[in-house]
Amino acid sequence: MPLNKIVFKSGIVSDITPYSNEGGFVDGDKIRFRLGSPEKIGGWEKFSPNTYLGSARRLHNWVALDGSDFMGVGTHLKYYIEEGQTFSDITPIRSTTSAGDVTFAATNGSTTITVTDPAHGANENDFVTFSGAVSLGGVITATILNAEFQITSLISSNAYTITSSVAANSSDTGNGGGSVVGIYQLNVGLDVTVGGTGWGAGQWSGTTSGALATQLNEALDASETDVDVDDETGMNTANDVILVEEELMLVSATADDNTMTVTRGHSGTSPATHADNTLVRLAVGNADSSNDFVGWGNAASVTTPGAQIRTWSHDNFGEDLIINPRDGGLFYWDKTTGLGNRAVELSATSTFSGETSVPTIAKQVLVSDQDRHVIVFGCDGLGATPTATQGDGVQDPLLVRFSSQENPVDFFPTTTNTAGDLRLGGGSTFVQAVETKEQILVFTNKTLHAMRFIGPPFTFGIKELSKNITIMSPSSAIAIDDNVYWMGVDTFYIYSGQTQQLPCTVKDKVFLDLNVEERNKVHVGANTEFSEVWWFYPSASSTEIDKYVIYNYLENIWYFGTLARQAWLDRGIRSLPIATGGQYLFNHETGFDDDGSAMTSFVESAPMALGGAERFASINRIVPDISFAGSTSINPQVDFTIKARTHSGSGFTQTDDSNTSQRTATTPVEVYTEKLDVRVRGRTFAMRVEATEVGTAFKLGSPQVNIVQDGRR
Repeated sequence: MPLNKIVFKSGIVSDITPYSNEGGFVDGDKIRFRLGSPEKIGGWEKFSPNTYLGSARRLHNWVALDGSDFMGVGTHLKYYIEEGQTFSDITPIRSTTSAGDVTFAATNGSTTITVTDPAHGANENDFVTFSGAVSLGGVITATILNAEFQITSLISSNAYTITSSVAANSSDTGNGGGSVVGIYQLNVGLDVTVGGTGWGAGQWSGTTSGALATQLNEALDASETDVDVDDETGMNTANDVILVEEELMLVSATADDNTMTVTRGHSGTSPATHADNTLVRLAVGNADSSNDFVGWGNAASVTTPGAQIRTWSHDNFGEDLIINPRDGGLFYWDKTTGLGNRAVELSATSTFSGETSVPTIAKQVLVSDQDRHVIVFGCDGLGATPTATQGDGVQDPLLVRFSSQENPVDFFPTTTNTAGDLRLGGGSTFVQAVETKEQILVFTNKTLHAMRFIGPPFTFGIKELSKNITIMSPSSAIAIDDNVYWMGVDTFYIYSGQTQQLPCTVKDKVFLDLNVEERNKVHVGANTEFSEVWWFYPSASSTEIDKYVIYNYLENIWYFGTLARQAWLDRGIRSLPIATGGQYLFNHETGFDDDGSAMTSFVESAPMALGGAERFASINRIVPDISFAGSTSINPQVDFTIKARTHSGSGFTQTDDSNTSQRTATTPVEVYTEKLDVRVRGRTFAMRVEATEVGTAFKLGSPQVNIVQDGRR
């Protein structure tokens, strides 16, 4: 019998039934298609053995005038600049105490140290650095105390705990002396989205570890309206709500020191007795609370900012860097100050003069390449006077403001500068801005706009391009050449002079298996060497990025796989794409392994009726068409599997008897494998090629099979 050549269709199609996709591929992982053929993607290796703290979700690469190659790395805990494989912490400082404001208290045998600092403004997991401390008298020395710590827990607005590197002994009775200074870094962000609280979300009682807390100073019966606590600071304002076990109480006034007058059984809860020293949490009211409580059956609420994960925007102004934690402030790092210095508030930088109405809160910042304006999106308005150095502090999610040309701190419009503002129409909030060669595309949650430099007196003009579009996240759109690609909430889009939905053969595979609660983690990256756009997303069963989907814009095909990458940056200044995973940077498209370990890769075809759908057929010989070019292994190999079905509802189970026809046969294929002898019988057949060995690359061509026609049964 003559051999039958099998020519596969390019790309993966998973949104139709397997039998409807005969001759195509239905599944794969770590596979790409080039010139119509599937091949293993490139591998990766750690860029450096050095690590950073937190989940890094944004990267930015630029080169200084002296040739220094900088990589900005924004995590939910800190902001770093990487140079020469070393991470330098440039996280801005939020506040610095006066000498003597901070005191310490240790407990014998414990590593927990209580820090007292009135109105510290810190959150759990924030970072603080102490200086000027002296020994507590025992093993807790000045060297131990004068260091950076991450706050372990909050006690109140005036106290928190840290963890020492050694346990205190009975001699550690001091308070650190009267010269201690606390330097607080910018409040950390979230790594997991906090959704609505209340029934069905988190603990039934709605409590969180970050909420402002104190304790009852005496027992409380069910009828008492005066609540005595150890420290009522931060929860004693009228209409604040406190939580004691399962009962909510509405504060009406402060009766006396550390005593609050309350209305019992607030928001549908029931008055109850509570023992002395019972935990009291701030539920709703004070800004020190990290999350509001919502009673059972009430509508959920989300605190803003703070409910969403920490993401950053960043851009270089010349050789310097401007950074913005989303819904936070604007900060400036001056290259001339060196990597040992931190970024400072943009309104307080000494690099420039003439500060006017500098935004203090924003959703994104970028620097326009052609005209050198700092553009700030979703920010606060102008200051109260033309000479005010900062904006009004009231965030407008649709407001766009831009500085005067070449001066990133001059934001108040005058007849002699080019500063100004615009307000987006449509939608309720700004989501993302993407700079292209000709314009800046600006997305709200419902509309797409084009922002162009038009010169004085208006500086920038804005035009609505599309209505009723969606966008998945603040990092799901990307410009490649003259096109912009983005992921919506249920489809993919392209803007190439007009907005169009991208036909997608794997749309259901992606959108039906996506954790919508963590949608802000979705991010996009280009891999231009292979004409690919990569979207990384968390699957429905994961709170972290674990999958990707790729659009090949040259061949107009799709494919997908599994990979945990929190940020991606295409090759450009650096010769390889760089991505983040865990606490590492990885070089991608190098070799074909997972950082020195085997990287499993496979592709599987749809069932094919090689003998005609009504008749059985037997396959007894396969001539593989596989290239191992690029492999580093001396003897690379893949597993070649052919599967048979009797009908659409049957499985691919394999018989135990090698002397009978099989439903599944797997055979290793090596460089010099000429043919495979198999005994597989069925009505339809599928093929799978899988690489599981270190150093193995492969490309699948058009294999040939020997088919023997059989009967109908």
